[in-house]
Amino acid sequence: MPHKKRTATGVLGGLAGLVGLSAVAGVLVTATVTPAIAVSGYAASSAIDVFDNMPSYLEVDELMLPTEFYRKDSDGNDVLMTQFYDQNRIPVAWEEVAPVMYDAIISSEDKNYYTHGGVDLVGTASAVFGNLRGGDTRGGSSITQQYVKNVLQQACEKEAKSQEEVDACFRSTTVASGTDGIERKLQEMRYAIQLEKRYPKNEILLGYLNIAHFGGTVYGIGAAAQYYFSTSAANLTIGQAAAIAGMVQEPNSYRLDRPESETNGAANGYALTKDRQTYVLNRMFSDGKITAEERDAAIAEPITPAIQQRPQGCQLAAGAEFFCEYVRNIVLSDPAFGETLEDRQQNLRRGGMKVYTTLDPDLQNAALDAMSVVPANHSGMNLGSSAVQVEVGTGRVLSMVQNRPFAPTGDDSGNVTPVNYNVRNNDGGGGHSAGSTYKVFSLINWLEQGHSVNEVLNGRVGTKRVLTTCEGGTQNVRADNSRDGIGNFQNSNGYSGTVRKFTEDSLNSGFFAMAERISVCSTNQVAMKMGVMRSDGSPLDNGNQPYNVLGDAAVAPIDMAQAYASIAGGGTLCPSKVIDRAITSDGTDITPQLQCSQAISANVAATAAYTLQGVMNATGQGSRTNDGTPIFGKTGIHEYEHTWMDGASSKVATVVWVGNVMGHGKLNEYRANGWRLDQIRNAVWPVMQRAANAKFGGDPFPAPDSNLTKNILTDLPNVVGQSVEEAERALQAAGFSVNVASPTDSTEPAGRIVSQDPGPGRAPGGTTVTITPSNGEGATVPPVTGNPQEAERQLRAAGFTSVTTACTQQEDAAQPTVTGTDPAAGTGVGRSTQITIQYAAKDC
Repeated sequence: MPHKKRTATGVLGGLAGLVGLSAVAGVLVTATVTPAIAVSGYAASSAIDVFDNMPSYLEVDELMLPTEFYRKDSDGNDVLMTQFYDQNRIPVAWEEVAPVMYDAIISSEDKNYYTHGGVDLVGTASAVFGNLRGGDTRGGSSITQQYVKNVLQQACEKEAKSQEEVDACFRSTTVASGTDGIERKLQEMRYAIQLEKRYPKNEILLGYLNIAHFGGTVYGIGAAAQYYFSTSAANLTIGQAAAIAGMVQEPNSYRLDRPESETNGAANGYALTKDRQTYVLNRMFSDGKITAEERDAAIAEPITPAIQQRPQGCQLAAGAEFFCEYVRNIVLSDPAFGETLEDRQQNLRRGGMKVYTTLDPDLQNAALDAMSVVPANHSGMNLGSSAVQVEVGTGRVLSMVQNRPFAPTGDDSGNVTPVNYNVRNNDGGGGHSAGSTYKVFSLINWLEQGHSVNEVLNGRVGTKRVLTTCEGGTQNVRADNSRDGIGNFQNSNGYSGTVRKFTEDSLNSGFFAMAERISVCSTNQVAMKMGVMRSDGSPLDNGNQPYNVLGDAAVAPIDMAQAYASIAGGGTLCPSKVIDRAITSDGTDITPQLQCSQAISANVAATAAYTLQGVMNATGQGSRTNDGTPIFGKTGIHEYEHTWMDGASSKVATVVWVGNVMGHGKLNEYRANGWRLDQIRNAVWPVMQRAANAKFGGDPFPAPDSNLTKNILTDLPNVVGQSVEEAERALQAAGFSVNVASPTDSTEPAGRIVSQDPGPGRAPGGTTVTITPSNGEGATVPPVTGNPQEAERQLRAAGFTSVTTACTQQEDAAQPTVTGTDPAAGTGVGRSTQITIQYAAKDC
């Protein structure tokens, strides 16, 4: 950056080619800022015409100011989170500046400030003649003229896209020479005169002190006092005020933040600045602003800077750095903050915006505590973890944390990172395979297509599944636990059961059974409808594959949080938002307007919530909050490389991810802080959700839709006479569970079904059907006649081992006569079955 102050050098040099010295004199006359001086002649009149035809109105733009991000503290007050700036500036009001500062700047720069009308005739004339002698115009510009230069330069710098363009702005407003310089000087004078007609002297003086450059990125008296002396503009001493006032001549030569400088550093007592300070103090004394004693004391006192850095960037947002980065990315991407990316970049660093964020201090602190159980790194794998909470019904992001600390560029050790694991790639993040938490979209798709969660399907492994694509084609999937198949967690064989049970147990083979009825791509489309995309922003329904229903796609946790929040919110999807309010430096509201919309019907949302509540008593029981607040959730694990817990109360949704940042380390093979890594989600999620429940409460979820929870009657086939294997296959294919009873004696061949309970007809899907096979050891009761003793011999000869008799007294029976058997002749029974010989006798 140039070292000279923003005052033209040589702008009146080379008068030939435009106007002569008489023209300048004519301009000075037309200014009417001092007692009239009679100048006649054609040259003066021409100069007056040129001067009068120049623009007279100077638009004083808003100052280039830092943009500030705010968050709430625990008492609900807005506190500064961080700031971004090209120019470190702290605007001050008139009463916030020490009077001695006004005295110092006026004495050193424009002692006649309060008596001229914008242009100091004597000073300007002296500058003109000095320039003709080969000097420069230092001291020739009034404070009002210097203010004009600063305003023009800032207007130029606001549009600058690079440091080269910033430097060009400096040159165009200050150091041009020749005829262009003359015109610029005249224009500056014209603007100065008109400014003094429009604004009071004090307002112009304060404007100058707020815009002036004081070296480096320090602009304005407020920032200069804080940066160089760790004080406020109101508390500057005489010596400090004189040192700062002296800087405006050559800001980067006189700056006090380079103690190692050989020309103006600590070793020589900041010699250049000290000399300039002494000059200012002598001018103040000459003007009667300070006494000789005050001057001598200030000169005798060494300059002792107390540099107070004013850091910027999200590293200042302690404990919320990643959230801050997400806010910054929103500011740089949302048209509410500027039409183009360049506009938004400039507004962030120059626009003086105030951005009030959604972060909840209590939930953020609880989340930080919960996440501390996951180490920043692990010797066995590239371990990452993140967690985010979203308010149901608004989409407000309440907390956002992760296991690795923030650093703008990361480091080689991997213990810190600039990557936000909670958000999509274009927001500075990256996604992770969602695992079984993605099954919620199959559930919702199932419900949206009118199916009941109590409908029973055959969810056993070993069944070839034929899935339909959105284009009408088919895909085959081998649902088993073989190496080439897609099986269940811990190699479960699955079962025939309800969709609700499949969800509670997260049964892969059950969800493949569902996918035979609802296409995979329609499930992916449901996810997108609920705000979820791949982490790179591409659609989920590109290249649909059967295993998509198990959550193979990399998605952002914040997307999953808003999807689960929409279930808790009656199907209303609210895009995630991190900004409650944003205003420009002049108070104009520019808050991004995000609209909630109905993504799924209320009855589908209520039934999904009802189903997911059951998960908390099954696969999700490790994350129960046990605080009485109704919650639902869904666990997820993807090939032991990623594990999730997603869920919500009726007020807040919480999503936790733990897994590989890069690589394929197996979470179940490592431990940290007493937890196996595939289960460590249960150390984080309930802590965060309990904090949300404690602060926001939670209501019971609406009752599920009766049509979506009804039991479905199914045709129960007749399997009597089939083999056990054939019967089991037929019953399971129809959606029934099977219980095989012990074989019974029967004349049927061994293994053939001789009875079923319940019998064929219509029955609720999933009913357990007991089938009884034959043992192949039965016999047919033979017909017997004669007396009971002969009949018994015949039965025992036929192989029956348990024979008894039963007599019926009959008067006309001459002798005991067999009348039949129980079981009757011709009945097939076991040989050990008791056979009762029935006979009649006159006297039993």
